[in-house]
Amino acid sequence: MKLSQQIHMMGTTIDLLIEDDQADLKLEIACQLLDIYNKRFSANDSESELSQINHQAGLKPVQIHPELFELIKIGKKESLSTPSNLNIALGPVTQAWHIGFPDAKLPDSKEIQKLLLLSNPEMIILDEENLTVFLQQKGMIIDLGALAKGYIADQIIKKINASSILINLGGNVLVSGPNSNRESSSWNIGIQSPTKPRGIHVGVVSIENQSVVTSGIYERSFELEGKTYHHIFSSRTGYPIETEMASLTILADKSLTCEIWTTRLFGLPILDVIQIIDDRPEIEGIIITKASQILYSENIKSHFNLI
Repeated sequence: MKLSQQIHMMGTTIDLLIEDDQADLKLEIACQLLDIYNKRFSANDSESELSQINHQAGLKPVQIHPELFELIKIGKKESLSTPSNLNIALGPVTQAWHIGFPDAKLPDSKEIQKLLLLSNPEMIILDEENLTVFLQQKGMIIDLGALAKGYIADQIIKKINASSILINLGGNVLVSGPNSNRESSSWNIGIQSPTKPRGIHVGVVSIENQSVVTSGIYERSFELEGKTYHHIFSSRTGYPIETEMASLTILADKSLTCEIWTTRLFGLPILDVIQIIDDRPEIEGIIITKASQILYSENIKSHFNLI
């Protein structure tokens, strides 16, 4: 039995496709899990478990669910790694800009400098024995938006254990099991053109039991006085990263791995990024520049086809 469902949640459109003898039950469970995880990881829901940590910043530690603790622990580690443009403590800056929401604005430069002082991941204090998180300064905000969808996709795949499943969390794609619509068992995933409407692709990757995640400056932005500001920020300046990259796509076995590396590497020097990906056999990558150049890692050539 094959069933599909589309859900609007987490500020995006989520597509689920499940093929299994118990597809109806497993689809229902997947939807329940999405609701649970949305209430756990959202930085924009004031009632979420993550928001409880942020509300108590500078006041007291908060005991949390083991999965939320695990993701914050991973996020802190990757935020402190080098090179990395990932910073889960950058919430004060991203909330001030609020790009992707109707009230997006350009904050005052002095305000940005103050908020950067509250964006040091070293000030996230983790107690593994008691599963508590304490933000040392009032006004600190953890934002897991760069990682949560990948973690959620991995957890659903693991907990559903369907014969075949595709999850698309707004461009974050993870597949498990064979694609019964093709003679081969692989899935074809389109790589979005950064300069064209949604659904127009520059190429297609063929994957099995893998994830494909793309970060791009085209995903969310706002315009002010003729200048466009995108939603991927620099921890150093507090402004959108200045880069010739338009998008970075990472392929890996785990969706969280893809999320980590798209965020860590986005905006770094392009040739350095290709070299880092080539040096890591667990990931593959595709870069599209603002000038529409396409660069890709050595290990992806066999299953990436340009359109």
